[in-house]
Amino acid sequence: MGLENSSRLWRQGHYTHFIMKSCGSMLGLWGLRLPPTGILLLLPFLPLLLPAAPAPHRAPYKPVIVVHGLFDSSYSFRHLLEYINETHPGTVVTVLDLFDGRESLRPLWEQVQGFGEAVAPIMAKAPQGVHLICYSQGGLVCRALLSVMDEHNVDSFISLSSPQMGQYGDTDYLKWLFPTSMRSNLYRICYSPWGQEFSICNYWHDPHHDDLYLNASSFLALINGERDHPNATAWKKNFLRVGRLVLIGGPDDGVITPWQSSFFGFYDANETVLEMEEQPVYLRDSFGLKTLLARGAIVRCPMAGISHTAWHSNRTLYETCIEPWLS
Repeated sequence: MGLENSSRLWRQGHYTHFIMKSCGSMLGLWGLRLPPTGILLLLPFLPLLLPAAPAPHRAPYKPVIVVHGLFDSSYSFRHLLEYINETHPGTVVTVLDLFDGRESLRPLWEQVQGFGEAVAPIMAKAPQGVHLICYSQGGLVCRALLSVMDEHNVDSFISLSSPQMGQYGDTDYLKWLFPTSMRSNLYRICYSPWGQEFSICNYWHDPHHDDLYLNASSFLALINGERDHPNATAWKKNFLRVGRLVLIGGPDDGVITPWQSSFFGFYDANETVLEMEEQPVYLRDSFGLKTLLARGAIVRCPMAGISHTAWHSNRTLYETCIEPWLS
């Protein structure tokens, strides 16, 4: 037997002797006396006799704030709330119950003020930051909040099928609101002072009447930085405080038109969709999109087969596009 093998066996024997002695000492404390062979039989069960190691400390999840869309209420998000509670137990989730139903037609700046007053105290109690999940029209409300709140601490802004570059399509909502108008002539209403009193007109974006849009839009043209205003620099700085921008949408949405608006794509004058990187607001970095993409802070998650009203109740969508960003 070589010196190396002898040394190895000695170490093994010494370790076994130590374990047997330790095990015997423990049993002695409990008033038990076993022969050495009995102690050897107990060795496989030694981990069960030793005190368990303390569980590692895990930081709590950041609070989640949910903002609903047009004609919605907090009840619409019961499935999403259930998913978050299952995958991130203990997370504080607040589904804001403001501007429900027809009240969601109120001008968007009015809604921004109301939702801002509601989220401010939640942010103040969360020094590590919060997550925003904002659906449809609510995604525009949240983007405006990120622009006007100087000290927001939003880690992930999850824009769930939201018309971020505007809306230009004949939908059931429009037919209900303006039964005698189609998308081709709705600009006559939306680009009037009266029309801008309706939330949907605040982001109506007619690619065939760009001058009217820029002059009349009291909301979208401002938060996009497409029209000069004295707060443009401050708003961009505030928007860039966000940790991550998660964009979610898909071709089977059926409401957002074009559906690529959820990813900051939109029609040109020929109704050809230009992707985000081709948009003037991106190329000029008018409110921070180009900067966010350069630092790797934009996530795009397209999903086919989901209709507009199912985004917040689809489990696969939640697990793929939302859950990974709730830290």
